[in-house]
Amino acid sequence: MEWLTETLVFSTTGKGMYMITADISEVVKRWEIQNGMCFLFLPHTSASLTLCENYDPLSRKDVENYYEHAVPENQPWYQHTFEGPDDSPSHIRTTLTQSSISIPIDHGRLSLGTWQGVFLFEHRISSQSRNLFIRCLKVN
Repeated sequence: MEWLTETLVFSTTGKGMYMITADISEVVKRWEIQNGMCFLFLPHTSASLTLCENYDPLSRKDVENYYEHAVPENQPWYQHTFEGPDDSPSHIRTTLTQSSISIPIDHGRLSLGTWQGVFLFEHRISSQSRNLFIRCLKVN
């Protein structure tokens, strides 16, 4: 067994779901992992990781709209607003999603469902730089 590590950096241009499946798959391919496990961790409190349908962009739009309705900005009861109207909502959205995901690797590929993709879910209005820690256990 071998433990492999890398950090990818993504630039976001504001709120939304950014498909990052190909970036992660490229790392797995470069490392020549046939079988193993891929662990992803996003060390941010205002962005998250999620698995979502990757074929129809309207599916992502529906998810984004859901979070806009479920956790709206500019609520009078928010106390944590030092960084602006998206401060508390971005942190709340992160607690409702995930900071880490584990994906098996089989036959040299991430074992995702036919329509599954990995997304960085940015919850901030402004552009951000986000680090994604990739840790893979190679068992072949």
